[in-house]
Amino acid sequence: MEEYLTQLPQQLVNGLTLGGVYALIAIGYTMVYGILGMLNFAHGEVYMIGGFAGWWVLHLLTRGNALLVNAVMVIALMIVIAMAVSGLVGILAERFAYRPLRNAPRMNLLLSALGVSIFLQNLVLHYQGAKVRSFHIAALIPESIRSFQIGSTVFSFMRILVIVITFLLMALLTLMIKKTKIGKAMRATAQDIEAAAFMGIDVDRIVVFVFLVGSALGGAAGVLVGLLFTQVDYYVGFQAGLKGFTAAVLGGIGSIYGAMLGGILLGLTESLAVTFFPSAYKDVVAFAILIIVLIFRPWGLVGEKVPEKV
Repeated sequence: MEEYLTQLPQQLVNGLTLGGVYALIAIGYTMVYGILGMLNFAHGEVYMIGGFAGWWVLHLLTRGNALLVNAVMVIALMIVIAMAVSGLVGILAERFAYRPLRNAPRMNLLLSALGVSIFLQNLVLHYQGAKVRSFHIAALIPESIRSFQIGSTVFSFMRILVIVITFLLMALLTLMIKKTKIGKAMRATAQDIEAAAFMGIDVDRIVVFVFLVGSALGGAAGVLVGLLFTQVDYYVGFQAGLKGFTAAVLGGIGSIYGAMLGGILLGLTESLAVTFFPSAYKDVVAFAILIIVLIFRPWGLVGEKVPEKV
């Protein structure tokens, strides 16, 4: 037991890191579902494209083992450009793949989302190849500050960066939803899209904005994971999308705060599972908890129970 308690602080740090990333991905799922009632299964590929966008920024700004500009600026550019590229991909997907089917049966939207996912994955495979792209972290962060230790807990610079940025982005999103006019319009549209349109809200504009924000957050998560694990490839979106969707369902799909909570809990669960079980079982433990939650609370931890239609 003492050995487990010694590992606990380290696993909590690892769990918060993963949880923040899962939360950013889950927010993209839950924002779209909250307004359109559809599952955007192409969101994992948007995350993957964000990772590649960040890799290209770092690649173009690196010569040998040296950066062409300041490291802080490089990281900022990686995140901003990845968010912009992923946001643009989300907008295009909404405009050409989802909007024409908005009044069609839900199954049509689901098939369209799967089609977009396969298209984006193969598009990246065609232009980038199947080779894993490695992030040149050695040029970005000097070895002297790459990590430090407090007691038995190791804090890497990248883990701290991921935790800070993910929670900062979630805080900014919360402020935007609560304090701005477009945030209020988003809440109104999510509550009743037809009533919002009758009240003069430009529903199409809100839907586009939701895809932009959700996809941009997914792109930021792609860069952060790339920096953390130092690699990206065309297939990483599948696993990340699955975890993000699981986090959204766990917290209560349609609830942004539920997505945040679900992501953090999923990350902590996976990390703590490694303490007590072999690492190969971490996904088993995470999905077992999801099943238990859905059996006893199918609307999620903080989701609202929807009355059954008679």
